[in-house]
Formats: sequence, C-alpha cells, structure tokens
Amino acid sequence: MLTFLKLGGSLITDKTSPYTARPERIEELAAEIAAALRADPELRLVLGHGSGSFGHQAASRFDTRSGVSTPEEWRGFAEVWYQASALNRLVVEALHHAGLPVLTISPCSSITAHDGKVLIWDLYALKTALAHGLIPVIHGDVILDDFRGGTILSTEDLFAHLGRLLHPQRVLLSGLEPGVWKQFPARDALITDLTPASLAKDLAAPGKAAGWDVTGGMQAKVTQMLALVGQENTLDVLIFSGETPGNVLKALQGENPGTRLHR
Repeated sequence: MLTFLKLGGSLITDKTSPYTARPERIEELAAEIAAALRADPELRLVLGHGSGSFGHQAASRFDTRSGVSTPEEWRGFAEVWYQASALNRLVVEALHHAGLPVLTISPCSSITAHDGKVLIWDLYALKTALAHGLIPVIHGDVILDDFRGGTILSTEDLFAHLGRLLHPQRVLLSGLEPGVWKQFPARDALITDLTPASLAKDLAAPGKAAGWDVTGGMQAKVTQMLALVGQENTLDVLIFSGETPGNVLKALQGENPGTRLHR
C-alpha cells in the first residue's frame, strides 16, 4: 500500500515562535513511523513535512508565495530555502536515528512551477527511491516559477500533484487539530466524514491555522484534498492530530482518528 504522510508545521515546530523546532515531538513521531513499518514491511511511504515557524516566518516577511522579482525578494527567496532546508535536516536526522531509510527529494531543485502550480517535476529520483525500499521525504519549499519568478508550494500542493500520478491509497495529514471542525475557532463539533457532496452542507468555515501560515491553513487543505478525492476514486484522506501520542501509528495502520475525506 502506498501512503503519503505529512507531519504538519504546527506539529513539528512552535508556529508562534520564529525558528523554533520541537525536537522531542519530532523524535516521537519518527518512532511511531518506524513502529508502523516494522509491523507492516510492505507499507510504502512518501513523507512530507511543513515548514512551520521556519519557512513561514521568512516567507511572510518577503511575500514569497506571491512572486519574486526585486533583489530584496530574491534574497528573501534564498532565506526561505535556507530555513525550510534547516528544518528538513532536523526532521531527517530524527527519522534516520529511528532507523528509517529516508532520502530528501528537494522540491526546489526538481520542480518548475507556472503561476503557483507544478509545471514540471522530474519524478525519476522519487520513484526510484520508492522502488528500492527507501522513503522519499519532501517538504514545503520555494520553487522557481516561469510566471512569478519564484513562489512557494506547500506539502499539500506537492501531494495533490503526486496523488494524480502515483495513486496512493491514503493521504494522511497530521497537525495539531484533531480534525476538521464545523465552526472554527469555536470548535463546537468535529466532522468525522467529509465528501465533496457534503462540503457545503457540513462545513461553515474551516478557518486558518494560528501563528505563521502563508499557504492557506485548514480551508485550503480541505478544498485541495477534496478535489483530489473527487479525481481518485479509491483515495482516502485523513486530517488528524499528530499531537496525540500513538495517532500517527494508528493512522498508518488504517485507523481514522480524525476527519476522513472520501468519495
């Protein structure tokens, strides 16, 4: 089974404090992923992670997602890349220490975008890594864009593109929230099942995440993943809390501790 798993930026960093990782939580998440693979050696994974208070801090300052043209904006582009890469290194180190054969596939060096969407992505390295039992790791990153100059693509942007080409069975998006709320920030009732048909009826306003977030928050996540579900007949997407110990392991083992998005 091919599964995409995202470790959200709100989960692996303190998004309200610039450039602050949560190393103990990252190590715990790595241990849960390793446990899932020990239990099911046939599980194939593509791991992604957000940039949290690393990339989003710099990206918000320079408005990198909207485009890059001035010398200052290009320096900002490089700064966002540096910070996102610094966090990626911390995540990969924890995964490596947990005994996982991980390999970062840098989005910045392998993708060309057009107006904020993937135009070209050479997937040879990613597919080859999967074929030989390695775990590709991708992350939200700055991307050269033939229309905007430069932009940022989130992990969800990358998963949406990969999902249409690799056809995973499940996409697991872990963050701090336990799922999708009917009302946010009131958090009055959690939606356990969400389909494209029920979106307008069940969802008033998913809202945006607290702290730094230049890639859209929950509303963009839900909209984008439901669009993917609508195109991939057998795909399930799960939005859930990775903060609760054991939830990532449960999700990787097929449980649904959150909001399930499906046809």
